Amino acid sequence: MAQDEGCFGRITTPTACWAPTPLRPVVAQQVVREYTYVYSVIAPALGKMTSLILPAVNTDLMNVFLAHVAEEFHDYFIIMQVDGAGWHSAKDLCIPENIRFICQPAYSPELNPVEHLWDYLRENYFGNRAFDSVTAVIDAIINGLSFLAEHGDVVREMTHFPHLQIVC
Repeated sequence: MAQDEGCFGRITTPTACWAPTPLRPVVAQQVVREYTYVYSVIAPALGKMTSLILPAVNTDLMNVFLAHVAEEFHDYFIIMQVDGAGWHSAKDLCIPENIRFICQPAYSPELNPVEHLWDYLRENYFGNRAFDSVTAVIDAIINGLSFLAEHGDVVREMTHFPHLQIVC
C-alpha cells in the first residue's frame, strides 16, 4: 500500500479550458486561506483505497488514520509506503500491529502513487472552481473520493506502478 496526505483549500488556480472562438472563457478566482487535509492509502494491485478528511496534518491525526486503516484492512498485513513527513517517524506515532512502514527515498514524490490521486481530484473536481466555504471543498473531495472508491479499475490504472508489482 501507499499512503500520503493532500491539502485542499479555497485558493484557486486557473487551468486551461475550452471555449468556442471568439469567446474567451471567464473563470472564477479567489485567494482564501482556508484548508482541509485528506489522508489516503491505496492498495494499487487491488484497486482499493480508504481516506479520512481531517483538519490538519500531525502525529495525533496520523494515529487516528492508521487506526482507521488497520480496522478497514484488518484481514491483511500491510506494508505501507510513506514519505519523509515528520509525523511518519515521530516517537508518539502508534503503528498498529498489522502495519509496517517502508520509507520512499527523500524528495521523490513521483514514486508515490497517491500523488496521482491528488492530481485526479484537482483536475476533475477542483478545476476552475471557486468554493464558498471549506464545507463546499469537503463536499467536492467526498464526491471525488466516493467515485474512486467505487471504481477500483480507475484507481488501479492510475496507481499500479511497476515498482509496486510483484513478479513471481
